[in-house]
Amino acid sequence: MPEIILKNLTKTFGSVNAVDNLDLTIEDRDFVTLLGPSGCGKTTTLRMISGLETPTAGEISIGGRVVFSSEKQINLSPDKRDVGLLFQNYALWPHMTVLQNIAFGLENMKWSKEEIRKRVKEMGDLVKISDLLDRYPSELSGGQQQRVAIARTLAPNPKVLLMDEPLSNLDAKLRMEMRAELKRLHREIESTVVYVTHDQLEAMTLATKVCLLEEGVLQQFAPPLVIYDQPANVFVGDFIGNPSMNFFDAKVDRVEGEMIVLRTSELRLEMLLMKKDYEVKSGDEVIIGLRPEDIELKPYIGENTCTIYSTLPSGMETVVRAKIKNTMFSIVVFGRVDFVVDSVMEISFPSSNYLLFNKETKEKIGAGSLKLT
Repeated sequence: MPEIILKNLTKTFGSVNAVDNLDLTIEDRDFVTLLGPSGCGKTTTLRMISGLETPTAGEISIGGRVVFSSEKQINLSPDKRDVGLLFQNYALWPHMTVLQNIAFGLENMKWSKEEIRKRVKEMGDLVKISDLLDRYPSELSGGQQQRVAIARTLAPNPKVLLMDEPLSNLDAKLRMEMRAELKRLHREIESTVVYVTHDQLEAMTLATKVCLLEEGVLQQFAPPLVIYDQPANVFVGDFIGNPSMNFFDAKVDRVEGEMIVLRTSELRLEMLLMKKDYEVKSGDEVIIGLRPEDIELKPYIGENTCTIYSTLPSGMETVVRAKIKNTMFSIVVFGRVDFVVDSVMEISFPSSNYLLFNKETKEKIGAGSLKLT
């Protein structure tokens, strides 16, 4: 299976850059999710890779072959790019059986009847619909229709599989099941997959790497846990994670080696920067970022206190909002636990991965431990 290389890829609609100078290398057998808010350019990027959309500028190569180049005047049609496409609308032929739907593309490619029969059986076994081959789409559930669409897309054995929010029509339980099936399927077919989604949970659970876009500009391209723990900037830290990261504006009071004294409007904190991307100096305006699960609550024993503002137990975890003076923290406490609103608790910061960002550029400065003083 091939790698996909995008060089300076740009797509302009009028005066708007839907995709702005995108450089991206999707390696062989990667499962890459294109993630971002609506209008960020993820579907446009997918359509340009497939050949359904013509870039304004740049170059696309698939498996070492240039399929588009504005400079070399190359633009191969979708049927010559050897890619499989799967969209939100499964577009199954309603008058054809499952078998006929899967076989349709192979017949157009002039496969022999014996080859088609063998391939349809392989695909049916792969996506677990062998007992449904004689049914029509109207007789299938949403999840079964999704499996048929996947089988039809995989049948011609494309080098690259492109998916545009294929699970968004399914209910939450079925969507979770299909995520697991897609992840298993990726391992079995050993394909290169590019997958568009606006659902961060889907992106994080499926991908080997996440490509996060904002207004057509690449913000970060890295494995899911790297993006979660080491966001490149405030946008990435805020977009990834639910509940969202806590952010607090602060000013650097003084710097003592790796120790930084910070002041917010109400709090004084000390941060030991263990990982540092940029130098920090006294007087710098910064943003502190704390993941909700990296804050701990305990019964009050005389240390730093907070007041419980709200509590949302769900069984597996409880999302708590707590205040120190008028500064609000979102906190995730795991387990079957609940808290009394307006009660006083002890709050602590046991992690060593609290983040510091430059307030002007929004870029990450570094990460380290934190304590209230």
